[in-house]
Amino acid sequence: MFPEVASGTDVTRQVLADSPKLMTVRFRFNAIGATGALHHHPHVQSTFVQSGRFRFSIDGKEITVGPGDAFVIPSNAVHGCVCLEPGVLIDGFTPRRDDFL
Repeated sequence: MFPEVASGTDVTRQVLADSPKLMTVRFRFNAIGATGALHHHPHVQSTFVQSGRFRFSIDGKEITVGPGDAFVIPSNAVHGCVCLEPGVLIDGFTPRRDDFL
């Protein structure tokens, strides 16, 4: 198993599983206001909200999501989030994010 590492202030990341074509990662947001900074990458990303509430920006469009919600972020879309209630996101990436290894 991969170690849990800091991914920002009050945010941790842990790779749960990976192969060259797919990776599953848990992001734990521990405080209201913790952020996943705006960024983009060539990977397609699928996000599942295990717990908590989050406001996401995806290519300038904002959505608010909570437990049980899931969505896909297209390749190279500029995206990020703000934690509204502490919780956990489970992200899938294809292909895997080698920068997370």
